[in-house]
Amino acid sequence: MIASANSEVATHTELATGYDSSASAVIFEGNNLAFIETLPVEAVDLVVTSPPYNIGKDYETRTDLDEYLAVQQQLIESVVRVLTPTGSIAWQVGNWVENGRIVPLDIVMFPLFAELGLVLRNRIVWTFGHGLHSRKRFSGRYETVMWLTRDVGDYYFDLDAVRIPQKYPGKRHYKGPKAGEYSGHPIGKNPSDVWEIPNVKANHVEKTEHQCQFPIALVQRLIRALTPEGGVVFDPYLGVGSAVCAAVIEGRTGWGSELDPRYAQIARDRVAQAIEGCLPYRPLERPIYSPQPGSPLTVRIDEDPDCSLREGQ
Repeated sequence: MIASANSEVATHTELATGYDSSASAVIFEGNNLAFIETLPVEAVDLVVTSPPYNIGKDYETRTDLDEYLAVQQQLIESVVRVLTPTGSIAWQVGNWVENGRIVPLDIVMFPLFAELGLVLRNRIVWTFGHGLHSRKRFSGRYETVMWLTRDVGDYYFDLDAVRIPQKYPGKRHYKGPKAGEYSGHPIGKNPSDVWEIPNVKANHVEKTEHQCQFPIALVQRLIRALTPEGGVVFDPYLGVGSAVCAAVIEGRTGWGSELDPRYAQIARDRVAQAIEGCLPYRPLERPIYSPQPGSPLTVRIDEDPDCSLREGQ
């Protein structure tokens, strides 16, 4: 089954190539700092992005770590200017790797945000089941999302929009004034700060030619929790458009900038599909696939002496 964007929402969405206050989706092809200069002050409810990790992918030029962080600092200062007083930044990063030595980018980037008065509300661990296999260390199967806001008490957060089913919905209080009553929240529990969402690899329905594409489902949860209906979502490293696609699907305004013409065109195509309500994507609500016990995927033939799992049996 392939999910599609809600066509009723998308019908009223227009795709623009530069800042346009009347458009619900904007994809700017060019430098992200140049695009940010065209945006109004305090116009964005959520900045959500995954910057290059400075590890030599084909869409980046590997530099010294200090130089990389200086570039990031300049961008972070710019996006803070366009963030609303109650808005959020969700900065999704992994590790910088050199000669087998890893440096967690969220740790070295955190001071850049703190110096600007931003407060870390959560360090979200995004975990996934598939990726490259390591030989000299444990294989990496998680990355992090730094969720930051301005240092104010009135930041936007809608927990009810992202609650998940209770593990024990029938559990009751066993003593006290509520004894016998259900103890869990009636519409679900807090999803916690560890999120298991499949990454975009191999046969994933969202896979494009981009090497490090993040899933729409990851952005969906951030958008639902951190932006009001009709809010503005901005991704300064848009890539192939997942953040703007998610914004359209969730009924928000999506802005993004992308320097690489190849990826910008893919982003335009995908966002156009989202606008039309026909974008293939894996929705946040879909359960993680788990093979059934006894499936041929779970048992090796040489561990199956009666051959009951051989093809054709």
